[in-house]
Amino acid sequence: MKLALFSLILLAMATPALAQSKDEQAVTAAVESLRKALVDPDKATLDALVTDELTYGHSNGLLQDKAAFEEALLSKSSDFVTIDLSDQTVKIVGNTAWVRHTLTATTNDGGKPGTAHLSVLMVWLKQKGQWRLFARQAVKIQS
Repeated sequence: MKLALFSLILLAMATPALAQSKDEQAVTAAVESLRKALVDPDKATLDALVTDELTYGHSNGLLQDKAAFEEALLSKSSDFVTIDLSDQTVKIVGNTAWVRHTLTATTNDGGKPGTAHLSVLMVWLKQKGQWRLFARQAVKIQS
């Protein structure tokens, strides 16, 4: 009985440490909104999710600013059909957050079907109460 009570107390003490903070939840939601916007892009949503100073690094070395990033998605030269994210980690430091995850996707870039399996690092900034993507870099995961 004492062991069960002690275990329950330890569990109750540990549970808050496992929960995400409000900012971590907000960043996680912003990442999910961006995932959806990459699959089904529209300019207003993309504008709301990324900073004007965006630097977006692709696994092939291509770097894009905000205008080039949005144009590629809206013109379908960069076309995500599906995106699955896994192994996500979020770390908040003040008004900055970094996010790491694995991205697995099917693509149809310029009408050419393909796949992507990437390790991604994102940097998000909290601006006027909203988390917005400031930087992103991806590298290919070797099979």
